[in-house]
Amino acid sequence: MSSTPHQGEQALKPVNTISRRFPTFRSVTALMMREMSTTYGRSMGGYIWIVIEPVAGIILLTLLFSAVLRTPPIGVNFAIFYATGMVPFMYYNSLAGKIAQAIQFSRPLLVYPAVTLIDALIARAIVTCLTGLLVGYVIFFSIMTLNETRTNPQLLVIGQAYLMATVFGLGVGTMNSFLFARFPSWQTIWSVINRPMLLISCVIFIYDDVPQPYDDMLWWNPIVHIVGEMRRGFYLNYPGQYVSPLYVYSVSFILLTLGLALLLRYHRKILYEW
Repeated sequence: MSSTPHQGEQALKPVNTISRRFPTFRSVTALMMREMSTTYGRSMGGYIWIVIEPVAGIILLTLLFSAVLRTPPIGVNFAIFYATGMVPFMYYNSLAGKIAQAIQFSRPLLVYPAVTLIDALIARAIVTCLTGLLVGYVIFFSIMTLNETRTNPQLLVIGQAYLMATVFGLGVGTMNSFLFARFPSWQTIWSVINRPMLLISCVIFIYDDVPQPYDDMLWWNPIVHIVGEMRRGFYLNYPGQYVSPLYVYSVSFILLTLGLALLLRYHRKILYEW
């Protein structure tokens, strides 16, 4: 009779407890593997090309702009100046675009209860961020190894620039993931809106050289602050007094919070009706 309570306790224990632990971790890991194999291919060569492509693009555009602009606005090397603007811009743009397409990309798997919309967003964000950081490292390391840049990288400031680009990309991407699902035409509209961003984000020039009243208008572009913070991380003599991380974080968290709230509120309609 003394064994009866013990047997009752065993009966109350859930079956296969281990398999139910960390469902989000398993879902995100599976989605990341699917992302890697689908986007970059199953071979290492496919992933290497993802790194080589932006590096080659930076080199080509640097040669073109160097032929027109002999001296960069700050520093002595145009390649590192251009990279400090283009790398954070590409990082943000890739992250925002990947997050915005996360639902469409993972829709066949989202019908399973174990996979949620948040899992799809997290998986794409991790893969894209890691790839973007690797691309940035290769670009900066290559330029500083092959050229006399006369820069003194400040890792904390550079890290701040990457963090600003990350949260802003997450905010824009999450908000667009809902808008793309709810209003399919918004994807085309956003593509049109996004085309001039390279020119108005101070990638090939510095904010300090923009005359009024255009500088006041450009200040509201969060990417301008991200690029300015990245350049502060490489050029010790560049003050970048206009840079406001608080503004970037505020806009980013508003977009991220609103986007997540809308996705959670309408997730069933996103999957089964829209």
